[in-house]
Amino acid sequence: MEGFHPSMSSPFSYTFPISGAGTSNYSTSTPWMNSRIWSKLPQRLLDRVIAFLPPPAFFRARCVCKRWYALLFSNTFLELYLQVSPHQHWFLFFKHHKTRKSYIYKNNNNGTSGGCGHHGGAFEGYLFDPYEMAWYRISFALVPSGFSPASSSAGLLCWVSDEAGPKTMLLSNPLIGSLTQLPPTLRPRLFPSIGLTISPTCIDVTVAGDDMISPYAVKNLTSESFHIDGGGFFSLWGTTSSLPRLCSLESGRMVYAEGKFYCMNCSPFSVLAYDITSNTWFKIQAPMRRFLRSPNLVECKGKLLLVAAVEKSKLNVPKSLRVWSLQACGTMWVESERMPQQLYVQFAELEDGNGFECVGHGEFIVIMIRGTDKALLFDICRKRWQWIPPCPYIAHDGFELHGFAYEPRLATPVTGLLDQLALPFQSFNA
Repeated sequence: MEGFHPSMSSPFSYTFPISGAGTSNYSTSTPWMNSRIWSKLPQRLLDRVIAFLPPPAFFRARCVCKRWYALLFSNTFLELYLQVSPHQHWFLFFKHHKTRKSYIYKNNNNGTSGGCGHHGGAFEGYLFDPYEMAWYRISFALVPSGFSPASSSAGLLCWVSDEAGPKTMLLSNPLIGSLTQLPPTLRPRLFPSIGLTISPTCIDVTVAGDDMISPYAVKNLTSESFHIDGGGFFSLWGTTSSLPRLCSLESGRMVYAEGKFYCMNCSPFSVLAYDITSNTWFKIQAPMRRFLRSPNLVECKGKLLLVAAVEKSKLNVPKSLRVWSLQACGTMWVESERMPQQLYVQFAELEDGNGFECVGHGEFIVIMIRGTDKALLFDICRKRWQWIPPCPYIAHDGFELHGFAYEPRLATPVTGLLDQLALPFQSFNA
């Protein structure tokens, strides 16, 4: 994993009381734990310590010895890792040409000017750690040409085929480089909206809109869903549903929260919701919908949030950026946060009416200004706004960063369910 090489600073000093026959207790302080103590620790305890390491530290630790290097392939360690490893709410970004209208971050493998970054011939992504405000570069060497990132869940990234027609999707784990193929959709589509949610026991994917009614025309008519679970039940795109009339899924992004997929509907702004259990779509009215600009849906701590700028010429309060939370009733929004006015003035000057995009994960919301390398991080728990340092691995050269919520995981055993389908992995060529 490239970029996981920040300088290693010394941790705090450890103090160890030492006692012996005929001597009084005394302590010594050393910048590192005594190697004799480490050597006597049980392997199970060492594994438990290693399981708590964040990804950069874990991959550096693999260089220590053969056993630690092999932990990534040890079922015993991975089971322990899944039990004790803390959840980390990171983000994964890709370069996207700012002139492209589609949500799909279309790649161009015929040159270096494609939508996703290229490094040594492989697709390139950029991990952002909001806890340390640190960037890391990661490559996707196994992803074939003609695919673009579309959604993410539970440590897996969903790639969708760019060509018009039935869509093929790949699930990849960026940390371990695994790649698993889903069966192709039944209906031909152009640039549909993709929703993905993965739990420890099941995988659900929903593809909606951009139905190809002819080789030259598309219309938002239907959605189709894929489901497989540990109980042995699966539906290979057999669950279909009609979209609400006159819907426009221009944003292309779906957000999952509390058993439903949500996406923005344009002209006028509203929220489309898909209930996975009942296989039904319905509309939810957006707050202040006539005065919203750049509305974005994000999921944070299991709740659906709407982030948007509010602009109304006759409004008796200044222009602002606000955050609303969808209440348990499923139809009412309550304003929960508002950007400080002094910060919004600075934000609006940089944004200059070009719009912004948001992605949420855990307690964090990242707000990316279109056409620039500027982004804000909002910590919901601490009520803190701060500017994100620019990604050091890219230059601002006509590309923007588009992001996904990403939880780094060394193992995603739920993908083993797809092996039951006995799908031959296709060979994709540009």
